[in-house]
Amino acid sequence: MSTLESILIAIVEGITEFLPISSTGHMIIAERLLQVPPSNFTKLFTVAIQLGAILSVVVLYWNRFLAPFREGRAGWLFYGKLLVAVIPALVLGKLLDDKIDALLESPLTVSIMLFAGGFVLLFIDQVFRKHTIHREQQLSFGRAFLIGLWQCVAMIPGVSRSAASIIGGMQQQLSRSFAAEFSFFLAVPTMAAATGYSLFLKDWDENGALLKGYDLLLSSSNYLQAFVIGNVVAFVVALLAIKFFIGYLQKHGFRLFGWYRIVLGFILLVLIYTGYLQ
Repeated sequence: MSTLESILIAIVEGITEFLPISSTGHMIIAERLLQVPPSNFTKLFTVAIQLGAILSVVVLYWNRFLAPFREGRAGWLFYGKLLVAVIPALVLGKLLDDKIDALLESPLTVSIMLFAGGFVLLFIDQVFRKHTIHREQQLSFGRAFLIGLWQCVAMIPGVSRSAASIIGGMQQQLSRSFAAEFSFFLAVPTMAAATGYSLFLKDWDENGALLKGYDLLLSSSNYLQAFVIGNVVAFVVALLAIKFFIGYLQKHGFRLFGWYRIVLGFILLVLIYTGYLQ
């Protein structure tokens, strides 16, 4: 993976990570269009580049993440709810690790999920109209856990972690803007766990040798450079994307994202059918 390719893929990650349009799906398609050779490093990069996006949430919402040190027990409840919500993803992510890896190589899966998810987003505002929860203090542990279950649907590339958790939040009667914000908060432990697992716990087969993710990165200066540059770019771009998304969502809802997913999914199906995209 060249420096330019890592920058372009990182821009795609930063723009799409917190929008309900599937960052993983977009990165898979970007890698195919850029003709990046499939490899274990490419898979690792697709997951680990989320680290930069995670940091953008912490920076933008630093006041919320530092709440326990100001509010005591009430502030720690915020972390408790995030912990409860992330448990389903931790368990299923470990159990389905190999199957998820296989799906990361399937543009067809991405295109179908983009298409199907687009129709859901067209009607979500009409389906979930009842909003009784507008801030974190009103969110129960039970509802947080159910949102975490919804998030697990996004283990299928093309679904979108953001879309799944936002839809789950609205189904649990969270307001549109708070559902999006809680999705951002939930992204931090979810993506930190996925990145940490890929870097420190998972074994990657590199030319017959089993390497941890960090060993794989250190095995090549190109790998390490792509990882560092990619995360820096993803961080900066994600900062801008989050601010845009919250402002747009409060005024306009999800229909634009729904139509975007449908159009993109259709285009990808055509490219796959014609053999342009393998």
